[in-house]
Amino acid sequence: MRRGAHAPARAVGPATVNLQQLRYLCAVVDHGLNVSDAAAALFTSQPGISKQIRQLEDELGVEVFVRQGKRLAALTPAGTIVVATARRALVELANLKRVAEEFRSDDEGELAIATTHTQARYVLPRVLQAFAARYPKVRLVLHQGNPRQVAEQTAAGEVDLGIATEALSDYPDLVTLPCYDWNRVVLVPNGHPLARVQPLTLEAIAKYPIVTYDFAFTGRSQANAAFAAEGLTPNVVLTALDADVIKTYVSLGMGVGIVAQMAYDADRDANLTCLDASHLFPPSTTRLALRRHVFLRSYVYAFIALFAPRYDRAAVDAAIGGARARS
Repeated sequence: MRRGAHAPARAVGPATVNLQQLRYLCAVVDHGLNVSDAAAALFTSQPGISKQIRQLEDELGVEVFVRQGKRLAALTPAGTIVVATARRALVELANLKRVAEEFRSDDEGELAIATTHTQARYVLPRVLQAFAARYPKVRLVLHQGNPRQVAEQTAAGEVDLGIATEALSDYPDLVTLPCYDWNRVVLVPNGHPLARVQPLTLEAIAKYPIVTYDFAFTGRSQANAAFAAEGLTPNVVLTALDADVIKTYVSLGMGVGIVAQMAYDADRDANLTCLDASHLFPPSTTRLALRRHVFLRSYVYAFIALFAPRYDRAAVDAAIGGARARS
């Protein structure tokens, strides 16, 4: 009989847990206890992961998982603590690498950012241009996705930081820094009747087909709530993942567009009329997310200060769990 939650404990020698076991353990938990999915994500075999987890349990002398046959059903009480400890250990091991890299060369490395299309297309170019001029030896990597994907990549440590408006605050392992507020505009083809409505109202907008963001994006739920509060049901005929696609279909006359204000450029979008809608919708806040207790390279602090000048190094360190020792 394997050691269950109530099985008598037996004496074990010093645990010889290895890094691979910790990575496999966290991957299995992150994939909903599905060993096959974890193996695929790690480009390894399911039996290999199962073997390493069994060895980890043997070395610790406790069951980490509740099993139903061959299936992992849940974490045991001990397993919950083991996983939390393993996550902290992996963070600190990654910190060791960053410390070494920082002291070998503090202006060389990689900065990976997960963000949405709106941020990558309309907000980040000027920031990244200034950053690249200051740190020409740092390779920049942008991962685009919806807010949930941004949050998951950041929480998993696949990127250094995430930038989005929604979802980031739903992850307890992330610290989120509010950076700036924004609102929405309504876009219509030049000469559209809606441009003559003064003042612009939700009732007037709801008379036309609407083209806007996918439900996962950029305050869509807040926009829906604003219509619902007026007893209106907007006729959303097309949704898209980014503002450029929305503007394309507005230009074709398929509907009026509701997009983030920073997605409109008067010169580039000369065929469209932009109508202020800040009085119709509540503002949204773009946030920058970091994992707690991470060691940040100097250039990460520099990027944050460029993106949100209110956050100097001391403010960032205070948010993520205290300043790290530096010489």
